[in-house]
Amino acid sequence: MTMAGSKIVPVILAGGSGTRLWPVSRDSMPKQFLSLGSERTFYQDTLLRLPPKSGGGTDPIVITADAFRFFARRQAAEIGIDATIILEPARRDSAAALIVAARYAQKLHGDDCLVLALAADHLVPDVALFRQACLDAAAAAEEGHIVTFGITPTEPRTSYGYIKPGKPLGTPGAFAVTSFVEKPDRETAERYVSEGYLWNSGNFIFPASLMLTEATKFEPEIAAGAEATIAGAHEDLGFIRLEEKSFVAMPAKSIDYAVLERTDRAAVIEGRFSWSDIGSWDAVRDSREAGEHGNVTSGPVALIDSHNAFIHSEGPLITGIGLDNMTVVASEDAILIMPSDRAQDVKHLVTSLKAEKRNEANEHIKIHRPWGTYQTICRGDRFHVKKIVVEPGAKLSLQKHHHRAEHWVVVRGTAEVTLNDTIKTVNENESIYLPLGAIHRVSNPGKIPLELIEVQTGSYLGEDDIVRIEDIYARV
Repeated sequence: MTMAGSKIVPVILAGGSGTRLWPVSRDSMPKQFLSLGSERTFYQDTLLRLPPKSGGGTDPIVITADAFRFFARRQAAEIGIDATIILEPARRDSAAALIVAARYAQKLHGDDCLVLALAADHLVPDVALFRQACLDAAAAAEEGHIVTFGITPTEPRTSYGYIKPGKPLGTPGAFAVTSFVEKPDRETAERYVSEGYLWNSGNFIFPASLMLTEATKFEPEIAAGAEATIAGAHEDLGFIRLEEKSFVAMPAKSIDYAVLERTDRAAVIEGRFSWSDIGSWDAVRDSREAGEHGNVTSGPVALIDSHNAFIHSEGPLITGIGLDNMTVVASEDAILIMPSDRAQDVKHLVTSLKAEKRNEANEHIKIHRPWGTYQTICRGDRFHVKKIVVEPGAKLSLQKHHHRAEHWVVVRGTAEVTLNDTIKTVNENESIYLPLGAIHRVSNPGKIPLELIEVQTGSYLGEDDIVRIEDIYARV
């Protein structure tokens, strides 16, 4: 196995929002932090396939949005990964994120480090082949190239960009890039496959110093902004918060447009591992094994006389009769039904739902918070019933409400409840009443998740009727 001489610093891009896998993936919980039926999330699988430290790797740098910071840290900790988590003040596409990451990696690991930039939400089941490809690509990067992982097409996909390999380089399997091409139509995709083009996986490895040099040449505003936003960064609860004004001022461009399509240092190495960006429901379907009559199902599903259907349920029982090449996806509060060949149109549907200001476009019925989750069970004009789950060792903010009182019933675990000047332990099958205006907090001192039912009553039940007096998560 070839060993790269420089440190390989993994950078995981985990700030994307969710639209193409709606209704399961949404802006409040995008697909990188979902499992979609497997034991681990896509983000966790990405972290676990990184080159080991014994193979030249370092602890990863994760770049994500402020709203996802606790997911990123908690899910990394669950699998024993110690990650440096950088928070983007706004979405500025991949160029800003990667150039900031290159500068930060250089700051941590020296001028000669290599940055391995990976999307957090891709599927790569062949870990050994992937790690070997990383080492081979690192060898090409050390020769002075920005190296993209190209994937040998298994079919003429119209949902991927393509790369045309050029002359061979010194590293076996590495080629100069003749051109990057956008997502083609079917006929063009068939021609690309026949002519030996590769899929563009959107994953790269490059010397940090080279990326910064090329960025300064082609996108001086982004390069200068990266320097300034890191110089003004500060630590907050263990996260690295970039300086906002400099970051927001950077142009929003993809790394492809900003650097890769303009540099003469672009290279591609053929990744022989299986890969998918899981960018649509048909890609999810392709990643799973079909059962009887070509149907792919997960969750509570019952079919009669149905063929080549993809059915995924995360809540209700889905039944079907006579389905043919249909896709049905159900979450607890929304159902998607479409011909399977229309999977690329889901993003247009979500855009339409957002224009109609449908809450389902962005938010799940289960809302994730740093301390756990809450989920609406029932609501009316003057009441709101929720199920609340508090993770072991976590606590909600010390708070009060102007317009509502609350009743808490513990159904699992043990609650430590602060009520004004007293602290009380509430066990399973016990309850406590929190009067309007009372200062209160619930903590989970136990080793298992705390589950309680909250019944709110009052004249106004909005989430903005929270006055936080103290909060370990530094929320306003």
